Amino acid sequence: MVFWVPILCYAAVLLLTAAGLARPPSPRPPWHGANLLLRYINLFPVGLMGLWAALGHIVFPARSAAAIGWATSPFQTEVGAANLGLGVAGVIAAFYPSWGFRLAVAVMTAGFLGGAAATHVVEIAETGNLAAGNAGPILYTDVLTPLLLLILLALTCRSARRAGA
Repeated sequence: MVFWVPILCYAAVLLLTAAGLARPPSPRPPWHGANLLLRYINLFPVGLMGLWAALGHIVFPARSAAAIGWATSPFQTEVGAANLGLGVAGVIAAFYPSWGFRLAVAVMTAGFLGGAAATHVVEIAETGNLAAGNAGPILYTDVLTPLLLLILLALTCRSARRAGA
């Protein structure tokens, strides 16, 4: 699961964004595609993956630790709680399209997932840990998700100001 969940989440983002762009009406504002991507990245890689990670770290800590290549630790409950907060915020951001709220979620995502990515890279460099939960697709989404959120928010900043969001 650790290998497939990030891939399936990004496949859902691409599929639903493409479906949203294929639907009328036309013409659309230039930022329409960016807003769709923001919605679905918040819903899947931030929201649902955050809830999935919370479930794993809180309910199945031994299995989660093994997937990362680490020993079980009491800190997993804290990581799980952070994932729970991030997941809930991501789901809200998907359906509450306030630019400011989405920016706050993106900043939290960048701090949390960026820190996780750095930890995984250090672990790979120092120990050679190539476990799926450390060096697999989760590492790429830990970098890609906050980066995409911040880029998309920068692209939609003007339209949000015009809309008064």
